[in-house]
Amino acid sequence: MCLAVPGKVVEIKGDKAIVDFGGIKREVIISLLENVQIGEYVIVHAGFAIERLNEEEAKETLRLLDEMTRLSE
Repeated sequence: MCLAVPGKVVEIKGDKAIVDFGGIKREVIISLLENVQIGEYVIVHAGFAIERLNEEEAKETLRLLDEMTRLSE
């Protein structure tokens, strides 16, 4: 199963960004989206930012993922 995960853009380097996934930072390709800004939330799949999310949607998605993880333990 594939999963797309929201994260917060904390740094931009050309067509790549550093995205924070709850304390884990990864380099992500942002060339599929126009004008990505630091502080925005993006959905990342396979190393590519594929969609923007507002902060409320991102936090709710992260909360639900956390809840699913806790329930599966």
